[in-house]
Amino acid sequence: MRKSYGIAEVRRLSRPRMGRILLILAAVAAVGAAFVVIMNPVGVPASGAANLGGTVNTRWGPMSTLDRKLLVAVRQAGLWEIPAGQQAQQRASNPRVREVAEIIWQQHVQLDADARATAEQLGVILPNEPNGTQKAYLREMSGKYGADYDKIWVHRLRAAHGAVFTVIAQVRSKSENSVVRAFAERSMKFVNTHMSLLESTGLVPRRALK
Repeated sequence: MRKSYGIAEVRRLSRPRMGRILLILAAVAAVGAAFVVIMNPVGVPASGAANLGGTVNTRWGPMSTLDRKLLVAVRQAGLWEIPAGQQAQQRASNPRVREVAEIIWQQHVQLDADARATAEQLGVILPNEPNGTQKAYLREMSGKYGADYDKIWVHRLRAAHGAVFTVIAQVRSKSENSVVRAFAERSMKFVNTHMSLLESTGLVPRRALK
């Protein structure tokens, strides 16, 4: 004859089973926590953690707010100077400006890829679109033609490169992070080359050098 169980018996049987379930859940949670630690060792920020402000410790040395500023500045430079370079190759009336635009465009594509890879390594979140001023520059260029276009294109890019060059120099001299220092050196070579190229057009006025 099949034995019937009352409510009390069912409760007594379910307690051990519930205990086993809780133990299994706890074990799963522990494994998950261990996986997070392995994927993000102490001192290496998880994605976005480096954007919290102040200095963050990484396996490559402390990363400061200024270090992060460089990565963001280089990324934002590429976001507007890459399309500006593409446009100038088609719209510029001066052959030298078109030539310079092609070189700067190609090198900014390389530098942008470098900035994104370095930021990913360090856990720094980068912008995905130009800032308001950069968007205004692109609109301004789109409304110009001929010699006027050549002048405004060279003026805006030379001024922008001069601004980011000062950030690069500061980071290279002050950064304690080996990855950031190496990135600053690579960036400086590109930016210095671009300033020389823009100046070679003969369209850089004294006010653009301030």
